[in-house]
Amino acid sequence: MQQINLGIDAHDRAGIVEGLSRLLADTYTLYLKTHNFHWNVTGPMFNTLHLMFETQYTELALAVDLIAERIRSLGFPAPGTYSEYAHLSSIPETPGVPKAEEMIQLLVEGQEAVVRTARSIFPLVDKVNDEPTADLLTQRMQVHEKTAWMLRSLLE
Repeated sequence: MQQINLGIDAHDRAGIVEGLSRLLADTYTLYLKTHNFHWNVTGPMFNTLHLMFETQYTELALAVDLIAERIRSLGFPAPGTYSEYAHLSSIPETPGVPKAEEMIQLLVEGQEAVVRTARSIFPLVDKVNDEPTADLLTQRMQVHEKTAWMLRSLLE
């Protein structure tokens, strides 16, 4: 294996990657849940929710690539299996097909979970001045906080 010298020692890079792997798992799990809800939503808000969920899962699909590529940039393999994601993710699977309002609530909870996971990585990222990861985390948090707000607005 080639030596990596980014100004962050291997131990700290491994710690950051552990956090980013959890973020990747949360993001992928939320992607899958959102896509599932897009396919299965019914009711009076069908068209609105179907289109909103499609916009959200499309954004999440792009995000998993950015997160995985950051992990690779730090010199580690990115997790990429359902079993790894099930182990790493803080977002539970949803059995069955919930009603539309419950779907919205579950997606709010998922968006907020991703924000918490991203936020938890900051102490180490800040300690070692890993600005590229900090930038990625900040962007992800902005997207998920805004999406959670928009979803919560549907529940009022």
